[in-house]
Amino acid sequence: MIIIGADMVPTKSNCDLFVNSKIEDLVGEELVKIFNIADFKIFNLELPLTDSDKHINKIGVCLKAPKTAIGAYKSLGVNFLTLANNHIMDYGPKGLLDTIDVLNAAGIAFAGVGHNINEMKSSYIFEHRGKKIGIYCCVEHEFSVATTTSIGANPYQKLKTYLEVKSLKEECDKIIVLYHGGKEHYRFPSIELQISCRELVDAGADLVICQHSHCIGCEEKYNNGTIVYGQGNFLFDDEDNEYWNSGLLIQIDDDFSISYIPIIKNKETVRLANEKDKQTILNAFYERSNSILIPNMIQKKYDEFADEMLFSYLYLLSGFRKKVIFRILNKLTKNRFGRWYLFKKYNKERLLVLQNFLECEAHRELLTKGIKNKIEKIDYS
Repeated sequence: MIIIGADMVPTKSNCDLFVNSKIEDLVGEELVKIFNIADFKIFNLELPLTDSDKHINKIGVCLKAPKTAIGAYKSLGVNFLTLANNHIMDYGPKGLLDTIDVLNAAGIAFAGVGHNINEMKSSYIFEHRGKKIGIYCCVEHEFSVATTTSIGANPYQKLKTYLEVKSLKEECDKIIVLYHGGKEHYRFPSIELQISCRELVDAGADLVICQHSHCIGCEEKYNNGTIVYGQGNFLFDDEDNEYWNSGLLIQIDDDFSISYIPIIKNKETVRLANEKDKQTILNAFYERSNSILIPNMIQKKYDEFADEMLFSYLYLLSGFRKKVIFRILNKLTKNRFGRWYLFKKYNKERLLVLQNFLECEAHRELLTKGIKNKIEKIDYS
């Protein structure tokens, strides 16, 4: 039996439990029993294990845990960790190199990172019940990805990724793809994400798991493969809401049949879901899975989500979040002032310009490179 969990992240609230290997406190007796009978255990390490204090410049929080937090992973018997995620480079090259050293010393296999894009350890192969199982790891483009000249995570690149999965399948009986992508707090795929995941199945993947959304999404059976659009967290004590409070372990049996084990966040720890919660979680999961079979449903859901999120994107782009008067007026009017002002500022002409810069490959590439060059020249000290 193979068990796959998503984000396993030491946080300030439970780091001592990780360091001191308090496994039963972290995951509970019932989950310990499940892990003890599993032949191979896979998780996502969503942060570097490092004692460095030098974080990178990025949008969003920078995560890390001390090297000694490896104790819990060893005690739980973790066999493999994907490092292809958007936080693995939060503390720069040193943070990643420290993590690699820690994992090597602990005897825990990993993939999804490399010294550059051409020297990439994108996959790992292991034997299970007489079969070769390949794990391929990639991440959507954020601040963590490797380039031709810099260390980092394995970026998803449509053709390159397809060919690498196809090549891996020639060596293996079964392929698992861990794809760190999708939109946070969104339970459905976009059309583009669905196309990408289906292409990975066409390349030879038997199971594709999207692990970035911090919420349970839905499942799609496509050709001879299974796609999971959102597994939820395994153990990540960052928020308490409907998205972060539940997750799924994925169980793969000897015949490669796939089943799901619901788990529940328990303050700073995680527990196996009780029977009532299990049924609630699975019923909602399969209801969403059935809904995406309805023609145009994925596009409809994504259109609604895009309309909901547009204000947030424009708000961040405008720079107004640092203007006190804007924040006060916005709070007093429950965002009505902000919406009126931003949609006046970003009129149709400006939105068309923005659309063109984001959609056109040449504009997007040039704009991104110019921004990166400018950031490198700014003194943040």
